[in-house]
Amino acid sequence: MAQLPLSSSSPTIFSRNKPYLKPLNQCSTSFSIAAACKNSTYPFRKLFLQRQKPRKSLVVQVNAVSTNLETPVQTSSSEPFKPQRVMVIGGDGYCGWATALHLSKKGYEVAIVDNLIRRLFDHQLGLDSLTPISSIQNRISCWKSLTGKSIELYIGDICDFEFLTETFKSFEPDAVVHFGEQRSAPYSMIDRPRAVYTQQNNVIGTLNVLFAIKEFREQCHLVKLGTMGEYGTPNIDIEEGYITITHNGRTDTLPYPKQASSFYHLSKVHDSHNIAFTCKAWGIRATDLNQGVVYGVRTDETAMHEELYNRFDYDGIFGTALNRFCVQAAVGHPLTVYGKGGQTRGYLDIRDTVQCVELAIANPANPGEFRVFNQFTEQYSVNQLAALVTNAGRKLGLNVETITVPNPRVEAEEHYYNAKHTKLVELGLKPHLLSDSLLDSLLNFAIQYKDRVDKKQIMPSVSWRKIGVKPKTVTA
Repeated sequence: MAQLPLSSSSPTIFSRNKPYLKPLNQCSTSFSIAAACKNSTYPFRKLFLQRQKPRKSLVVQVNAVSTNLETPVQTSSSEPFKPQRVMVIGGDGYCGWATALHLSKKGYEVAIVDNLIRRLFDHQLGLDSLTPISSIQNRISCWKSLTGKSIELYIGDICDFEFLTETFKSFEPDAVVHFGEQRSAPYSMIDRPRAVYTQQNNVIGTLNVLFAIKEFREQCHLVKLGTMGEYGTPNIDIEEGYITITHNGRTDTLPYPKQASSFYHLSKVHDSHNIAFTCKAWGIRATDLNQGVVYGVRTDETAMHEELYNRFDYDGIFGTALNRFCVQAAVGHPLTVYGKGGQTRGYLDIRDTVQCVELAIANPANPGEFRVFNQFTEQYSVNQLAALVTNAGRKLGLNVETITVPNPRVEAEEHYYNAKHTKLVELGLKPHLLSDSLLDSLLNFAIQYKDRVDKKQIMPSVSWRKIGVKPKTVTA
């Protein structure tokens, strides 16, 4: 991954071999993603090839004193392994940030590991979150000032195993929540460099995490964010990770067949295979959370202060269907249904994402066990979502229309879809189901920030069939 220029307000910085400590009040530099982008001549050749060269990474810790307002359940030696130190890889991102705050509030000791590349993607593509996003340092400092709780910060690339080694040895995690992957299917289909980057970053990063657990924290529980997109849209029910089949008189339970539909989804499939293999070969404990499409922007924690606000993507590359529809309705842009609109997926509220991760951590897999949970709460087609947003918008006095646009993806537009999702409910998931009140909240949030909407970014600009060899720096 690209090596970003690093400077930071009030951090403790560690060099590769030897700690270099500064008192908080003597460290005056600050990290700026804009400066990182401005100083980059371009970008993608360096971005994707620099990993081949040896380079130094820095570990940044934003120190804070925890007041232990809440404490995880204590366990005795006779009780099952229950982690208390949680490393959130990709903790500056949409799901990762909300999860890090939620776990911190619950009393876990939390560290965020991130190279901040997601912010660079926005700059390179001319995109921006609907919500203004504070720097990760300001976010963590705000959280400390509001709660007294400390979140450690390590800035670096998990594809650099030396950096990851330092991070594991320093923090000593009991659980690793792994969000640290390029997570957009359209992004992976823009051009060859981004397809290569997505697979290289995602697969190698996860493989490095597996080796780090094996070498340095063998009891550590990996909670990996997968995707329901690994399954595709088969004409049979989708089970949770495994399927029992009888063939020629013999019966076996096997991994559920994967039918990924983008270079991003394919990277997730390879992740799943690598994790399953290392659980069997090395005795690693792992839970793969095959997550559906996430919507919403607020959790109890991110709503505490504007400095803690989460990102809200609405563009054609990183925006997801329901969030995108709400923004389109707020600014008077027709809702854009791709193709026939029968594409059906599992959906969940961002508040349920953090709840599911907490449940997986509190109820860890056994050594050598590879669990798969389907992480969603409801199923909707694109047409159904558009109808829900249309009705909710009209109640608020919005003139909401829907248009059909050519589908940029290669996918079934009308299909059977019935996926099982019982295991997290059995562990205690209390879902926040999509309701009129939630849609009202999302629409009002979009209306509040509608002046930040760039309408040029709403329409799809990435075609699965027209993916090219040459890199594209800005969307059309």
